[in-house]
Amino acid sequence: MVIFGALHLVALVLGIVLFVMFLRSEAGYGRRPPDEDDGGGGGNDRLGDGPKTSPSGGIPLPDAEPPSHRLRGHERLRDLRPKRERRSVPEPARPGRRRVTH
Repeated sequence: MVIFGALHLVALVLGIVLFVMFLRSEAGYGRRPPDEDDGGGGGNDRLGDGPKTSPSGGIPLPDAEPPSHRLRGHERLRDLRPKRERRSVPEPARPGRRRVTH
């Protein structure tokens, strides 16, 4: 019982430490209010002026091809595709007669 009590006490102390750290981070130490002439809003200053003319990296991907069939209703895909013709199976050759020699 002493071990379980000690574990609970350690967990309670760690919880209190985390709670105090949370309260201190909300106080805003080390922060200063933004200046009025900042231009406001922030944003991403890496954006270029013109539109992109090439992909940003890697090899360019091929153009997308539309699918041959679309499912717009309750049909099944197998109903929209043409049925495959079955391959004909060649008939096995007639077995030859065995000759038995005495």
